[in-house]
Amino acid sequence: MSQDAATDRAHMNKGQEVDLLQVDPGLHKLFIGLGWDAPTEKDGQPVDIDASAFLLNRDGRVRRDTDFIFYNNLETDNGLIRHRGDNTTGAKEGEQQDAEMIDIDLENVGFDVDRIAFSVTIHNAGERQQSFGVIKNAYIRVVNSDTQNEIARYDLTEDASTDDSMIFGELVREALGWKFKAIGQGSSGGLYKIARDFGVHVAAP
Repeated sequence: MSQDAATDRAHMNKGQEVDLLQVDPGLHKLFIGLGWDAPTEKDGQPVDIDASAFLLNRDGRVRRDTDFIFYNNLETDNGLIRHRGDNTTGAKEGEQQDAEMIDIDLENVGFDVDRIAFSVTIHNAGERQQSFGVIKNAYIRVVNSDTQNEIARYDLTEDASTDDSMIFGELVREALGWKFKAIGQGSSGGLYKIARDFGVHVAAP
């Protein structure tokens, strides 16, 4: 298969699901890459975009607060999921690289984890009066960590100009394997609201 054909197969639309092991039977570990183009400042205020992950049970809630992986908690208790660190500026214009990445040892994620949701939020969006309207070319992709093969990719094309937070996609357990689903669900209230909705005990901002 040509590289162009593989790329076309990897691209997803909102709501679409991809069976990861069917596409890549040799998949053991992966990373989620998230990227965007955003100005470093807007109206004199910095624009800081953050990627986060939530390990969820069948009820759609975290099992414990440490199942919330973000810039202040970069790893799960057992290190099976690891955030590579906060990037406050995104990718430089013209660069083809992920702004933030989250590593996942997919084979060893506990069976009490039913889904892993991935969000992107704007830090202090309410205070700075910022929204996804300042962000361009946002995407989420799933990559085999061993081969660097891009298995799935979802480019956000929806108008989210009034939103300051977004669930980009999620990994969903399916029998003994996993699917990736493109979500693209925007909301307001930032990371605090998303965390609270998933059952994380967080202090009010």
